[in-house]
Amino acid sequence: MAEGEFLEPIKEKKVHTVGRDRFEILKERFERLSAADQNLFQGGPFFLALNASLCGLIANSMFRRVLNITQIRTISALSVVFTPFAFTVVAYNVLIVTPLMEGDLNCATCTWVRGGLIGGVVGCFYPTVLALSLNAATAARSCTAPLPDKRNFLRYWITISKPIYKKMKFAVLLQVAFGTFLSSKHHEIYIKMLQLPEPGEDPEELKN
Repeated sequence: MAEGEFLEPIKEKKVHTVGRDRFEILKERFERLSAADQNLFQGGPFFLALNASLCGLIANSMFRRVLNITQIRTISALSVVFTPFAFTVVAYNVLIVTPLMEGDLNCATCTWVRGGLIGGVVGCFYPTVLALSLNAATAARSCTAPLPDKRNFLRYWITISKPIYKKMKFAVLLQVAFGTFLSSKHHEIYIKMLQLPEPGEDPEELKN
């Protein structure tokens, strides 16, 4: 019994140390990567976010044309550019970059799925919905287009939005493809970090 009492605290301490140092180990290995890999890992989310801003601008322009809106052009443009940009960067960093740097995202397929979903949902679908809501509110205030009564409200906006969402399908597919590609490259860089030689340290330890 005495032997067990001494071994148990040692095991707990070892697990705690490995968990605590994993981020530091990966950070040190990241700094040893090539400049190209470091730039792609750090700057990749911003490219996806720029595409999200572009999707927002396109959707905003379409809704403004359909609803005959000419007011607050600059404010609406800034809203559909900066909000999707910020949301995409945050979502990508929280769901992909941070888990990779903490050694918690070892599944390549999971990484690709997350990247595709972020690209399609946050990087395209969300900017389109945002553009719709902003322009619907503007149209209601300025009466630039005849708005329906409450009974036909939902049907009206579905009719207005349907052709625009059809046109945005190609942008959604591009964002899904780009998000999947970008996340696959991030996972490849993560694998490179694990494979970097370290004297007296087993890279497989980080995967466990």
